[in-house]
Amino acid sequence: MDTIGVNLQAVKARIATAAKQCGRDPGSVALLAVSKTFGADAVRCAHAAGQHAFGENYVQEAVDKITALSALPLVWHFIGPIQSNKTRPIAENFDWVHSIDRLKIAERLAAVRPTTMAPLQVCIQVNIGDEDAKSGVAPAAALALARGIATLPQLKLRGLMSIPPASDDITVQRGHFAQLRRLRDEIAAAGFSLDTLSMGMSADIEAAVAEGATMVRVGTAIFGARQRQNA
Repeated sequence: MDTIGVNLQAVKARIATAAKQCGRDPGSVALLAVSKTFGADAVRCAHAAGQHAFGENYVQEAVDKITALSALPLVWHFIGPIQSNKTRPIAENFDWVHSIDRLKIAERLAAVRPTTMAPLQVCIQVNIGDEDAKSGVAPAAALALARGIATLPQLKLRGLMSIPPASDDITVQRGHFAQLRRLRDEIAAAGFSLDTLSMGMSADIEAAVAEGATMVRVGTAIFGARQRQNA
């Protein structure tokens, strides 16, 4: 478990270096530790090393973990595809949702978000690479979705999220992230106050930061390789 703390500091150093290289304040880039498939002990270790925000993909696994760690001051982000029948546990347990890609899901989340809780902070997931295997709204449809979300109670639209096509070429990586940034700017110009660009993972932190990421989602570089689990 000590390795998690070491890895966490190494990732934070990568973020800080990347930010300084492009003239940004390292504090303007938040780190979301993606703890999916790792147990509560791994999250406790990361928290002890100074991490407070955690991302999860699998609903039941996440709810069990959130319950087990309820005594800790953690912020939980749901970052996986959302099935209609999973909207209630997501709305009742998470602080953020990054993966809204259709209005129906947003409406369900708004309907079941407890009024005793703060509004659910949400991002629209955009399928920048138009990949059949990935979730996300088409870029051309993102503004209409933003307008729909803005009418819903108990949701606060914060920005955009994307998982671009994998590439080892930093120029290609930056191109995809720049596309998401431009889309954010277009939606903002239509009257939306968007402060979040959730983009960048273990392999492309530097490219994401260079193109304006405000939150990077990092799992493998912190917790190590993971095994696939069911939702």
